[in-house]
Amino acid sequence: MTVTNEAPRSPGDAILDHVEFAVADAERSRRFYEEALRPLGMTVIIRVGPERTRTGGTRYGLGRDGYPRIWFHDGEAPGSPMHLALAATDRRVVDAFHKAAVVAGGTDNGAPGIRERYHPHYYAAFVLDPDGNNIEAVCQVPDTKVPPRP
Repeated sequence: MTVTNEAPRSPGDAILDHVEFAVADAERSRRFYEEALRPLGMTVIIRVGPERTRTGGTRYGLGRDGYPRIWFHDGEAPGSPMHLALAATDRRVVDAFHKAAVVAGGTDNGAPGIRERYHPHYYAAFVLDPDGNNIEAVCQVPDTKVPPRP
């Protein structure tokens, strides 16, 4: 397929918020990805120790401009279901994604709502696809549609 006259895209046009996958050894993978992604301007943004992870393994988030877009962790077998997070423009899109994904045969893995453990505006929903992959829609901006409280 050939695409012609495609307009340049700004960072705000991104649909991929982040992706996460399991690796055999988080430290070994950190060394690899840190070097491999350096030419792309990506560095380690965050490390989450085993005491704070669902898998009991170490998590690393790499990215640029202070935001981790590629995550990996040990504590699960490589090839385990992956986590794919898609950026939503507002919370209504997150709600619509969750509803449509469940109707399409996905399994609810987290209803739409705020995930305070990430930050106060992290509004997300999670659905397992037919192969067990964790698909997320996330809006990370304050909800401007809610009227202010008196």
